[in-house]
Amino acid sequence: MEKHDNPKNEDRAKLETKALKAKRPGFTDERYNETSYYVENGLRKVYPYYFTFTTFTKGRWVGEKILEVFAREFRAHPAEEYERCIRAGTLTVNYQKVDVDYRLRHNDLLANVVHRHEVPVTSEPITVIHMDEDVVVVNKPASIPVHPCGRYRHNTVVFILAKEYNLKNLRTIHRLDRLTSGILLFGRTPKKARQMEHQIRNRQVHKQYVCRVEGEFPEEEVVCSEPIEVVSYKIGVCKISEKGKDCVTRFKRLSYNGKSSVVLCKPQTGRMHQIRVHLQYLGYPVVNDPLYNHVVFGPEKGKGGNIGKTDQELVRDLISIHNAENWLGMDGDSEMSLFKPKLDMEDRVSLSNDKDVASSPSSTPGLAEEEQQQQQQQQQQEQQSSKVTVGTQTGSEPPDSSFTNDKMTVDPHCYECKVKYRDPKPSDLVMYLHAWRYCGPGWEYETPLPAWAASDWAEEER
Repeated sequence: MEKHDNPKNEDRAKLETKALKAKRPGFTDERYNETSYYVENGLRKVYPYYFTFTTFTKGRWVGEKILEVFAREFRAHPAEEYERCIRAGTLTVNYQKVDVDYRLRHNDLLANVVHRHEVPVTSEPITVIHMDEDVVVVNKPASIPVHPCGRYRHNTVVFILAKEYNLKNLRTIHRLDRLTSGILLFGRTPKKARQMEHQIRNRQVHKQYVCRVEGEFPEEEVVCSEPIEVVSYKIGVCKISEKGKDCVTRFKRLSYNGKSSVVLCKPQTGRMHQIRVHLQYLGYPVVNDPLYNHVVFGPEKGKGGNIGKTDQELVRDLISIHNAENWLGMDGDSEMSLFKPKLDMEDRVSLSNDKDVASSPSSTPGLAEEEQQQQQQQQQQEQQSSKVTVGTQTGSEPPDSSFTNDKMTVDPHCYECKVKYRDPKPSDLVMYLHAWRYCGPGWEYETPLPAWAASDWAEEER
């Protein structure tokens, strides 16, 4: 097991910050190769690695001492830790080592080299549904974000496709929440991506989702046209509101098993969390939606739009219940994400003392909360033999079948290295919402239905 005080990895990470800024496409092979995967307990895990977080000086910081700014603005660590980083040269200004009394100037680029631990996701494979010279269409498993955000980078669809399928420089045409599985389209050329984005914006693309909701959904078609407002972009929460944007979803029950119903959803618009919020309003939330099927929205879980608290109170209560970044699924790609506060150390230690703590050296911080947001289903049914799979593509870099100690790095200054956290359970990686079929002018793609969508499916006791 390697130990690093100021390794070459750190120096290299400092120099790669500009590549980090190329959000799409343009990740370099060096970026892809900074770490690798292994599979353990049905989870895809990432070996910890060094990474550079960057941000430009904010106007309100100009003229202030760098240490005072970090001690006040970034409470993930105590001031002593930021002082150590500044003195050690891992927290730099314009890539230069500075003194702790350095006063920030306009446009100073702050860079912080950290030992990064990612969140595990399901090890279910991403399956290629269709591929030609213009597009790649995949069936996204539950729990995997589309692109780097928050505490996910290598454990994202775009990184996995690049590293294991050798499908690089893909252009994102649309997104699915990390909570949602199913159809995901990528353009292989800028022209094709723009064309399909235009089709989606102009509502030429018809989308069909399936979900499993609580209770007996009405037999007749239900149309919900309640406007949706974003309560907080920061933590990604929405609600029904007269001040919201117009949106329409059509629902049709497919089956009912005595406890829950499978519902076909046809969103006519593309608002954030639209299907989940409309189902919450109707009183039939997705069975295992960790956000909108929760009494934090009131005794009736937001049915009829009755929450009974202000937006500020709702956000406060959500954050007090769970780690906002990971449970609520912040998909934002904030430039501050590398510096921003995480859980207080006391919270982390209490988590680590849980009796379910796993022994894996890469068990990830905060998973007691993160698990709840991750979601979706082990829908990956066997694909028809005619379908293209990862294995037939490249076998570019298969993950280790088990943990390899030689690849594990430990940083003596990384507090996440010192605490072990429990793994998410399979049920924590599942939410019963699936993007089933997308069709547009002259094209149509669909996935197999997930197992939980079968009419005779019965959920195991949880």
